[in-house]
Amino acid sequence: MNIKVCGINSFKQLQQLDGLDLDFAGLNFYKDSPRYIGDKINAKELVSADLDVKIVGIFVNENMDTILEKVEEYNLDIVQLHGEESPEFCEDLSEDIEVIKAFAIPADKDIDLDKLVAPYDAVCDYYLFDTASEGKGGSGKKFNWECIKKAKIEKPFFLGGGVSVEDAAAIKALKHPDFFAVDINSQFEKTPGEKDMGKVLEFKLAVK
Repeated sequence: MNIKVCGINSFKQLQQLDGLDLDFAGLNFYKDSPRYIGDKINAKELVSADLDVKIVGIFVNENMDTILEKVEEYNLDIVQLHGEESPEFCEDLSEDIEVIKAFAIPADKDIDLDKLVAPYDAVCDYYLFDTASEGKGGSGKKFNWECIKKAKIEKPFFLGGGVSVEDAAAIKALKHPDFFAVDINSQFEKTPGEKDMGKVLEFKLAVK
């Protein structure tokens, strides 16, 4: 089980995730997010570091030029699109870097995932299923995972949306051939952007 820790705001915590042998770390470039990276991580320090954890840049309805500038500046491995980006936009971007397209799933509605993702099937590398909220990510709430069990999906996907340490058993029990990684965020924070590494390690040991 791959693990992505989203909303990291310090180089020290990136090093800690790398030391825990975690798979992905998310840097949030959305200015309206409480986890916005701003100037909290020095890009040159990150680029020169010898880290194995893959760095994911999170963007929301950002223009192509800005995304590609950040990809180069921070040497991003993957881009995660968390807005209303079109399939055409994803296809153009995927020519330069791997793309995760995020989908906001209503917490209180049954939804046809296959119908939702169909327009993006050929234009991105991964999906991420998160819980819909007034903001963009980090809601701390779960959607009904039953919709995943009923869907074909047919692309590697990340599962997010209020995942906590207490969900480890349910995560391990969720069987789907395309279940690639779990995305953790707000339930592992001391403050927005500052993760409780003890909880992160506890979760890793429980699901790996």
